Amino acid sequence: MANKQFIQTPDAPAAIGTYSQAIKVKDTVYLSGQIGLDPATMQMVEGIDGQIHRVFQNLQAVANAAGSSLNDLVKLNVYLTDLKNFAKVNEIMAGYFEQPYPARAAVGVLALPRGALVEMDGVLVIQE
Repeated sequence: MANKQFIQTPDAPAAIGTYSQAIKVKDTVYLSGQIGLDPATMQMVEGIDGQIHRVFQNLQAVANAAGSSLNDLVKLNVYLTDLKNFAKVNEIMAGYFEQPYPARAAVGVLALPRGALVEMDGVLVIQE
């Protein structure tokens, strides 16, 4: 695909496998899953609150590298190892987004990479 653009930034954790931080096709950006890794140390931050904040910061960094922001997010997928933390996601998410909020799914999973408690991915549509 000739118009597929690779998006990468040192402000988010480097990919730990055979994937890109994001791929942009025309005005749409597909964000890979982010976990609570600090991009400077590549170590997991402590606790669910810290991981949720770090995930949103990582997603924001990749969105910025694509010339966008979280305000252009139209779809967010949230994966939690404990669905009891879903209310915490809602609480923290309110500090990163403005209305209208993105469409969203939340899924309980058995485990995530590197022992993460939360992972999120999403889709941006850049308004030009």
